[in-house]
Amino acid sequence: MSTRAEAAATGATGVTAAPSRREQILKEAARLFAERGFHGVGVDEIGAAVGISGPGLYRHFAGKDAMLAELLVGISERLLTGGRHRVAEVAGDPAAVLASLINGHIDFALDDRPLITLHDRELDRLREEDRKLVRQLQRQYVELWVETVRALHPGVPEAEVRVAVHAVFGLLNSTPHLGAGGREATESLLRRLAYGAFAALSD
Repeated sequence: MSTRAEAAATGATGVTAAPSRREQILKEAARLFAERGFHGVGVDEIGAAVGISGPGLYRHFAGKDAMLAELLVGISERLLTGGRHRVAEVAGDPAAVLASLINGHIDFALDDRPLITLHDRELDRLREEDRKLVRQLQRQYVELWVETVRALHPGVPEAEVRVAVHAVFGLLNSTPHLGAGGREATESLLRRLAYGAFAALSD
């Protein structure tokens, strides 16, 4: 398991540690890339955001391209690892699995909005190898949801279930475009909308 995936697994079990310097750099890089675009941010600005010199960043990353790859591959690994943990935690109860998956994705969508923006804008900037890895991890994450929803709606064609899953992802991943409403109210609304979308499969 990679360092990113190990960190994801640790987070999934509720054990958290103080962010490392690399994690601090990545967090600020994500914020700045999302605000100004990948080419609108220099290493000096990222370094200043975490209190080190721009050249000092090269002790942690080969450059901005490496940071972007770490961010986009890393979040895909984290979602998949967390999703697998949630499925295993309540295995045998599809309704509980779906509830856990929805809650986990809402947490991601609300806490990591810059990464959603980065994925939408900058995925094509990754090397082909990294881009393929992101897509592979995402497909595996989608399958967790499809299998769970199909267990709840066994009479619905698989193609419709896939459309519903991707529609819910689009809904939940719209958070970068939402206003600055209270987290609790936004979380509650997103949850109701997600459940409503899946309930429509039975209509």
